Amino acid sequence: MVYQGVLTKMQTEYSAPIQYYLVFKDDFINMNQLLDRNISISFVRYECLNCGLDKPIYRQGFCRSCFFDVPQAADWIIRPELSTAHLGKEDRDLEYEKKMQLQPHIVYLANSSSVKVGVTRKSQVPTRWIDQGAHEAIEIVEVPNRYLAGITEVALKEHVSDKTNWRTMLKNDIVDENLVDWRERLKEYIPDEAKAYFIANNSETNIEYPVQQYPEKPKSLNLGKTPNYQGVLKGLKGQYLIFEDQTVFNIRSNEGLVVNIEVK
Repeated sequence: MVYQGVLTKMQTEYSAPIQYYLVFKDDFINMNQLLDRNISISFVRYECLNCGLDKPIYRQGFCRSCFFDVPQAADWIIRPELSTAHLGKEDRDLEYEKKMQLQPHIVYLANSSSVKVGVTRKSQVPTRWIDQGAHEAIEIVEVPNRYLAGITEVALKEHVSDKTNWRTMLKNDIVDENLVDWRERLKEYIPDEAKAYFIANNSETNIEYPVQQYPEKPKSLNLGKTPNYQGVLKGLKGQYLIFEDQTVFNIRSNEGLVVNIEVK
């Protein structure tokens, strides 16, 4: 069977293990059902997630011109401390920014390759943790807007990482941590503006991924250099497909590419 569509990040369902879905315009694939199956991925063309044109993807699924224009790619997406909607100040589109920034946000600790701090909208818990390949996570602060979450993250990352090592995460070369203890150690560094939003009583969320074989030396598939690839699917973690030959394919970083996926 052959599927064709533009790649967007896999949708997930929190269960044990996580259920993964690759969603196209007129179809979807439950990726868990493809484990142990031989599948091929072939690059067809580009399709910018904003303008829909066949133009090389620059970042985040957008062509270069759209990336520097659409509010979905503004700096505050990556750096929430730059959010200004709470002040009524527009960056690219104030209505969109109010919708996205002026809602409850979570500052969290997640363990993907090591303990890291991050920010997400409350509505994206636990999806954000799953997308990062975290096997355990905990909320530490719940604030009413993105700006407060951003300044809290900036303060805490002086004392804990804000990055994930994707190779370590995929190799499953990880150590369980007591995230409640981490939360307690870090609370003194929360900015004064956010101290009242500290979450004092909660427990870790544990996440199980559908992986039959972890790669020892993961090698990333680049469809620009290798437009046709075939392999046996052995796992799904974060937004990665993991293959038997240790090839890994990051769906998220290939958003905006139209591909053929053939299941054999």
